[in-house]
Amino acid sequence: MDKNKIYQGNCIELLEKIQSETVDLIYFDPPFFTQKKHSLRTRNNARKYEFDDSWNSLEDYLNLIESCLVACKRVLKSTGSVFLHCDKAASHHIRVLLDRVFGMNNFRSEIIWSYRRWSNSKKGLLNAHQNIYFYSKSTKFKFNQIYKDYSPSTNIDQILQERERTKNGKSVYKKNENGEVVLGKAKKGVPLSDVWEIPYLNPKAKERVGYPTQKPVLLLKQIVKIASDEGDLVLDPFCGSGTTCVAAKSMGRNYIGFDKSEDAVELAKKRLDEMIITESNLLKKGKASYVEKTDFEISLLKSIDAIPVQRNNGIDGFLKSHFDGKPVPVKIQSTTETIDDAKEKLDKASKNKNYKLKIIIQTRETNSSRLFGYDTDIEIIKANKLEIEELKKKIAIQKGWKP
Repeated sequence: MDKNKIYQGNCIELLEKIQSETVDLIYFDPPFFTQKKHSLRTRNNARKYEFDDSWNSLEDYLNLIESCLVACKRVLKSTGSVFLHCDKAASHHIRVLLDRVFGMNNFRSEIIWSYRRWSNSKKGLLNAHQNIYFYSKSTKFKFNQIYKDYSPSTNIDQILQERERTKNGKSVYKKNENGEVVLGKAKKGVPLSDVWEIPYLNPKAKERVGYPTQKPVLLLKQIVKIASDEGDLVLDPFCGSGTTCVAAKSMGRNYIGFDKSEDAVELAKKRLDEMIITESNLLKKGKASYVEKTDFEISLLKSIDAIPVQRNNGIDGFLKSHFDGKPVPVKIQSTTETIDDAKEKLDKASKNKNYKLKIIIQTRETNSSRLFGYDTDIEIIKANKLEIEELKKKIAIQKGWKP
């Protein structure tokens, strides 16, 4: 079976045509056993897409899912994984099937896809998540760790300090013989958890095509990134509008998609030609409830690859990469500060930390507010990322440090 194509037909029969142990990742979003007929029109009302999720019995539904899982296991490489998307309707039954086919020991995660949707159509709690079960074929499964930025409420400067336990078992900051706080290794961020807050597709999103159960490409890109590498083969046996294949193609993976609906296959092929992917402003900007930084300050920090710091009067961020084994604090000159004022605040916030490099981003031209200025080893830049790297090299050469 050729790669990078969408095929129409029964997924069980089509899976039989794939050679054993040739697929790196399988994601599928089968019917959810809603016992409903789902339909949706495109934004211009030119086309109506629909599929029937009605079954004679739960047994018939589960037989289909189990047969597909068995066929998927055969075509997966020993390093491969399967991600099965479902919701509350039959998730408890599907988990049992996955344990039976792939083994309880190969269960990796129950991913909760969390999103906001507003509805008061029924009595009870609002449905605001779906489940994605992650199983591997063996313990040799491929996994690429993803790191996310720290929460705005996290004190980054504290995380970058090493801790130790006292005789009484209390955790305290570790200090050297000079009483200085011992600084730890560079941090990449927070490892991705099993709760994913990825927005549901906005009704006006450019990538929305009118397919009833269309998932956001950003959701699938995260799965593809976790469990595959460039050049790997990604398979979706219930590809619907082709979201999985779009995500795979956009990330340099090969793909194969199946669907029994002629309309779905046609739609998936069209999407693969157009490759429209909507970015999420919510994911780009993050939650604002704890954020004290202005958009301008966040932009400045991001331009030099720095992690924003909230709730710290003297430090606005830390570079993601350390310098001479130490964190690099960054202070942005505010509209009401002179350079000397900014220097003093950064120095106070950095006391006893033994940072090898401290940076102020100068945002406006100001003269010294003090008769003799403010003497400090802080470096001042009007920076972009390139200037940061050049600054590191210059200081390292001057002081004989390894950059």
